[in-house]
Amino acid sequence: MRVDYTVKIEAHHSFQHKMIELKARVGNHEILRKKLSALGAQYVGTLRQTDLYFKVPEGRLKLREIEDERTAELIYYERENIPGPKRDDAFILKIQEPEDLKKILKKILTLLTRIEKVREIYQYQGTKIHLDTVKKLGKFVEFERRTSDNSKVVKNDRRILEKLMEKLKIDPSNLEPLSYSDLPQT
Repeated sequence: MRVDYTVKIEAHHSFQHKMIELKARVGNHEILRKKLSALGAQYVGTLRQTDLYFKVPEGRLKLREIEDERTAELIYYERENIPGPKRDDAFILKIQEPEDLKKILKKILTLLTRIEKVREIYQYQGTKIHLDTVKKLGKFVEFERRTSDNSKVVKNDRRILEKLMEKLKIDPSNLEPLSYSDLPQT
């Protein structure tokens, strides 16, 4: 029996993203909200996201769905597994009809895990700050900053994230080197 699927994919000229990011476990988002407000960080919004991670030979592949949105994102990324600021090279495609793609991916790839989270997004001087509450994993803060291939720019962006970590008094021992998909769920 043959099943035909049609998947609408939208690729922008900027579907490749180079970022510096870091992630840390935190006990309390309320303290961070107050510190972000004092710094003048802009609250962007809150999203409920579900990420389906699939087994691939290298890197990570996930299909990200956002509650109340009709589209999804197919995200492939390669990232260092180190604590502290790390490079992240990602390719992001906007999917117009994600249900068909989800069926295809589940048919041809092995589903590794499902990550459900509530993500509060803030913007501060070119850095996105996420306050994530991740089901079965806990609370986290994540910084993302767009960067380039230029080593001086990358080094500067790492310093910016380290300074922001200091401003928010994030304990370096709480830095998380792994993706949510790699962390043991409780």
